[in-house]
Amino acid sequence: MASTRASAAQTGAIMTVYSTAADIAVHFSTCYDDAGSDGTLLPGHPGGCTFGAKQAAGFAIIDIGGSAPDTPGGIAMAEKRVGVVLAGCGFLDGAEIQEAVATLLALDRRKARIVAMAPDVPQMHVIDHLKKAPSPGPQRSVLVESARIVRGDISPLAEVGEGDLDALVLPGGFGAAKNLCTYAVDGRKMKVNAEVERLVLDMHARRKPMGFICIAPVIAARLLGREGVKLTIGDDPGTAADVESFGAKHVSCGVEEICLDEQLKIVSTPAYMLGPSVAPVAAGIDRLVSAVLEMA
Repeated sequence: MASTRASAAQTGAIMTVYSTAADIAVHFSTCYDDAGSDGTLLPGHPGGCTFGAKQAAGFAIIDIGGSAPDTPGGIAMAEKRVGVVLAGCGFLDGAEIQEAVATLLALDRRKARIVAMAPDVPQMHVIDHLKKAPSPGPQRSVLVESARIVRGDISPLAEVGEGDLDALVLPGGFGAAKNLCTYAVDGRKMKVNAEVERLVLDMHARRKPMGFICIAPVIAARLLGREGVKLTIGDDPGTAADVESFGAKHVSCGVEEICLDEQLKIVSTPAYMLGPSVAPVAAGIDRLVSAVLEMA
């Protein structure tokens, strides 16, 4: 039996609590859109995406307008350890900062324990973000640059294993395609950084959920394409074709939507592959984080 109530403790969000599995049996679709303020499900993206929700009995669906995390029967969920793989600092040569911060904020609001990490390797190059051109000067470290985003609270990726995590999220930015893999240079012949590949495959082997943002889904496509993983990079035909060349299935989605592969526990969202600004990008990332944590 479902009941709906408003609570100041839930920061003004409307919360629908379901007590039995039958109450919450909702078809899990590929892409998610929005939920009404009364917890009802609304039509999705014009391209055929629909919003769906899947909750264990006793869990709640929180209206997207609120900032409270999903809760079982109104009680805070156990803290989840979520790895965030960063690729430097700056969208042209590292992690997209707004995407990274939106990820961290969505996790923190849901009381997840953030485990930030980055490969301890040199950046491919350094870009002057004002001139949008290569910058002369010393080579920079992906790990050191990534530390800027998380106030220095970061670990070398090589020191983190799947046993340390319940879930994993990879924000985008050109660094994901330059420093975490070689897609920006090699396209379909891309290689994935060895430590990134190790952690992603180990997480997948243990059936732990992962989220891929912006261009980062090309990494999931390269590593999990043989399993026909469903992903989105938005609607760019060329990148979608590259994703599908690895065996993955591309699904066109809007910036505020997510693509969910329920079977493989992979979630993706276009973010700044579509943009155009931080608000819709953050909305999509918030949905991605919610879906990842729900499966963790």
